[in-house]
Amino acid sequence: MIELTDIVKTYNAGMQPVHALRGISLKIQTGEYVAIMGASGSGKSTLMHLIGCLDRPTSGRFLLAGKEVQTLNQDELADIRNRLIGFVFQQFNLLPRMTALENVMLPLVYAKVSPSIRRERAETVLKLVGLGDRMHHRPNQLSGGQQQRVSIARSLVNEPQIIVADEPTGALDSHTSADIMTLLKELHSQGMTVILVTHDSEIASYARRLIRIKDGLIVGDTLSVSTRM
Repeated sequence: MIELTDIVKTYNAGMQPVHALRGISLKIQTGEYVAIMGASGSGKSTLMHLIGCLDRPTSGRFLLAGKEVQTLNQDELADIRNRLIGFVFQQFNLLPRMTALENVMLPLVYAKVSPSIRRERAETVLKLVGLGDRMHHRPNQLSGGQQQRVSIARSLVNEPQIIVADEPTGALDSHTSADIMTLLKELHSQGMTVILVTHDSEIASYARRLIRIKDGLIVGDTLSVSTRM
């Protein structure tokens, strides 16, 4: 599904370039549940942006579902993001004046899906995440955990093959965080490829594989022995 070979990412920041990634090689197979873990500034967010086709590497080779990502233009990158990848972020990024249902339908509007199909698919994924009775509520009428479930439903509505979750529980209390991680575990059990980006070892322990990154390099790649699986 994902193959990175000698990936380098350098940012020009004033007089001194910032070497965010220094030669990353990594393979993630279809259906894996992977945590990418590192401290702030380690390069994990840069790696997430590259895997999610939000950015391109300075050098190296990136294959996503057989496509050479580094050769794609902006429109092609947007298309592959819309078709293959669903994003879940720490901040829920919901539009406050829209209901949960309307927020979830938004990606389908951009994809030019017909209104009737938009609604049907949005209702289906909201029920999947346990919000069948909250789909007509606005974000300020929902708890933090419910808002994150709306965000997850929105990430699923285009039927992606990969979920990329960036600190998905960072704005939640411990009990609600456990509920969200259980939901991601359930999605993985249904065949979804899940990539979790976090600095939190407890959250990372939900994954089946742990990749540690430090100073732009992979310093560990191990299978999890957690009972959370």
